[in-house]
Amino acid sequence: MQDLPVTLQLGLIGDNIAASRSPLLHKIAGEQNGMDVSYLRLVPREMEQDFDGVFQYAKDNGYRGINVTYPYKEYVTKFLEVEDPLVRGIGACNTVIFGEGMPKGHNTDYSGFMSAYRNVRGNLAPGAVLMIGTGGVGRAIAFGLVGLGCKELRLVDRDMLKAEALAADVRKTAPDVKVVCGSNAEALADGAQGIVNCTPVGMVGYDGTPLAEWAMAGAAWAFDAVYTPPNTQFLSDAKANGLDIISGWELFFFQGVHAWKFFCGAPLDEPALRAELMTERTY
Repeated sequence: MQDLPVTLQLGLIGDNIAASRSPLLHKIAGEQNGMDVSYLRLVPREMEQDFDGVFQYAKDNGYRGINVTYPYKEYVTKFLEVEDPLVRGIGACNTVIFGEGMPKGHNTDYSGFMSAYRNVRGNLAPGAVLMIGTGGVGRAIAFGLVGLGCKELRLVDRDMLKAEALAADVRKTAPDVKVVCGSNAEALADGAQGIVNCTPVGMVGYDGTPLAEWAMAGAAWAFDAVYTPPNTQFLSDAKANGLDIISGWELFFFQGVHAWKFFCGAPLDEPALRAELMTERTY
């Protein structure tokens, strides 16, 4: 492996990210390798710039890479070279690497979700899955579900054009997967084994839940992409109905581990990283 840098400048572009634990994750990853890692929250509104300006700022000021979160994961792709055909199919990136030439785009939400699912449910098939929200993280999770063997995907979004666009992309990649779209989550929940929230509903500043508790009856597992707070109403309702719980914290952890590989490639002690992140330590 090539010599590790002594310092590493990273960042996160997104809205409503004050509670993000990503700065701490990457700081600890750096400490494990004797590196001084700076990972800054870059909020366009607070910097009085639009996304384009903040992205250019990071590109021009020595950042090795950035993570990108809600609501910019699809938008950022126009600035990137995306080599992985699967990630091009997803149409959203959450990890960007700067260097010579055009910035490189990756998606560790996709791979991170698959790792999070297997960490909780092993090799159990996901079954028919209701997924609420078809934005940037939803697109990644949908392709992750296909990779896990999902054969029926029910997509719910207030923006039906967005849902239908994702459905078409999934059908193109995996023609054997049955995909249906709708705007009423409760109506499509009947008979679903998995229930997935890929909306911001439930995160700090977006109180509530995207699905009525009664609609979870009979399902086997639930995943919430929200991880701040880690215990959302959605997951509390799922737990009350006896479902296996895959928290957004698990996705956060694995997408961060996978992003670190792109940022640096240095080895990680994952159990130690997990344990330290679960303490009350602040960044």
